[in-house]
Amino acid sequence: MSFEDNEIKQKEVMQNKSKSHSSIIGLIVAVGVAAFFAGMYASNINSDQISQEDLDNAIANLELKILQNKLPTNQPPSPVKISADDDPFFGDPDAPITIIEFSDFECPFCARFHIQTLPSLFEEYIDQGKVKLVYRDFPIQSIHANALPAAVAANCANDQGKFKEMHDMVFENQNEWNKQETTDALITFSKYATEIKLEQNTFDSCLTSGKHIDEIRKDLQDGRDYGVSGTPGFFVGNDEIGYVELKGAQPFESFKKVIDAQLEA
Repeated sequence: MSFEDNEIKQKEVMQNKSKSHSSIIGLIVAVGVAAFFAGMYASNINSDQISQEDLDNAIANLELKILQNKLPTNQPPSPVKISADDDPFFGDPDAPITIIEFSDFECPFCARFHIQTLPSLFEEYIDQGKVKLVYRDFPIQSIHANALPAAVAANCANDQGKFKEMHDMVFENQNEWNKQETTDALITFSKYATEIKLEQNTFDSCLTSGKHIDEIRKDLQDGRDYGVSGTPGFFVGNDEIGYVELKGAQPFESFKKVIDAQLEA
């Protein structure tokens, strides 16, 4: 073998090693992405498989997270513009600060927020007229088969002025209906309607007709447009100052820090 042939052979070996090394790094990064999104369900609505584009976006998000961790922790997130649409809300409609939540009724982290954190937000801000919370639907059907029917049930209850009652009932009893077949889950939601004293025939007709599906799909698309990649996702602020994004089932203290700063601004 000539010197030139030997050199070419060595280059091929190095290239193969480089490709192998890149594959291993890709696998490690993919595992890191999964860990990064722990505590928040990722959305893969249209496919049960991860596409190359999804993986590239996830890697980009991980790289951004690593970069953000290197920044000074006292830098506030940049505010963005978000629409509350005409979705159900809790609190004074004229409250100076709005929390816009994108949520999935079958997501356990969303249930954790509404059971553990929301009561403190009510006590300190919502009941005091300082904050209103807008609930927007982001059902991740690829992993939560009953999320869309639950969203329809809550919107049907909202037609009769009892969104909060159905919202609370669905989250507090999530473990009762989240493993049921969808037909059985619909029966369960109808039972909840009876318990919160809705007009039964009106509710059942609304539930089975899928009356609010288009509105729910609009929420879902808006969430995607705003960069929501999992649930729960929050935007805190108002139209004048913009909204700060909070990802995942954040503790009360995370909301308090943002809200207090905005109220004092």
